[in-house]
Amino acid sequence: MLYMVEMIVRIPSTLDPEVAAKIKQEEKEYSQKLQREGKWRHLWRVVGEYANVSIFDAKDNDELHTMLSSLPLFPYMEIKVTPLANHPSSIVQE
Repeated sequence: MLYMVEMIVRIPSTLDPEVAAKIKQEEKEYSQKLQREGKWRHLWRVVGEYANVSIFDAKDNDELHTMLSSLPLFPYMEIKVTPLANHPSSIVQE
């Protein structure tokens, strides 16, 4: 099942910069692992914001929740999830 996931990151200014850098590196490694596995299908930056719009492929809501809540930046994110369905006019069906 495909999901559009919008993530806004809000790291507190009080967080130690070294800790923030470590979390960001762990985030990068985990997100790239999910991308290589085909779970995180697309990843786009939102211009002018510390935010992204992504497409995830998960077997169900529980798997998606596990992936998202395992993100190292999860405690600092506002996340909106939209389940997607095939459009009847699309020439490509997932």
